[in-house]
Amino acid sequence: MDALRFDLISLFPDFFASPLRSGLLGKALARGIAVVQVTNPRDFTTDRHHKVDDQPYGGGVGMVMKPEPIYAAVESLPQGARQQTILMTPQGRPMDQPLFRELASQCDQIVLICGHYEGVDERVRYLATREVSLGDFVLTGGEIPALALLNGVVRLLPGTVGKPDSLTAESFEGDLLEYPHYTRPAEFRGWPVPAVLRSGNHAEIARWRLAQQIERTQQRRPDLYRRWQSGE
Repeated sequence: MDALRFDLISLFPDFFASPLRSGLLGKALARGIAVVQVTNPRDFTTDRHHKVDDQPYGGGVGMVMKPEPIYAAVESLPQGARQQTILMTPQGRPMDQPLFRELASQCDQIVLICGHYEGVDERVRYLATREVSLGDFVLTGGEIPALALLNGVVRLLPGTVGKPDSLTAESFEGDLLEYPHYTRPAEFRGWPVPAVLRSGNHAEIARWRLAQQIERTQQRRPDLYRRWQSGE
């Protein structure tokens, strides 16, 4: 399997330096499971001040990222056969596990455009095959959402996680949240590990875990619980 390529279009390449070297993500990149390249639109400016933003037409506060440097940055990249170009924007589809699974299984290249300031010129949207959001809030730029998407996709690639079965028994892989986890010690500050988990009875443990999933989902995410009940 060829490595999945990520191209990050960002004015702040240094933002990604430490995260891309850390944890499972860093190990996956070191092993060639995925490849990440960061391209700075500022490198494609043609004026002496390397200007990447300008005042918005029609007035208003803040500055808007110009389209020319972003287009030039994206068009400088090699084109994979199964490429997605994603604009990180609060107006996009919220990230979720089905999206990560789709991108991990159906792409060989993912381009992530990170906006800044008041956003990007509307014409940048024509570059994107889809728009994605981290949630219903606004951040200073698209780097944090891009890193979240990259992390969520790479961990699904074969070889990233040591035990692939662990990927199928966690929150958002189905409509139920994950059951609680415990490890040693058997009691901590008066909170004991549930006796069933120390019983060795795997059938009882499985029933307890499912009951916990149902209870947690009903209490914390009633929207998911209703979807699970309906079997959609």
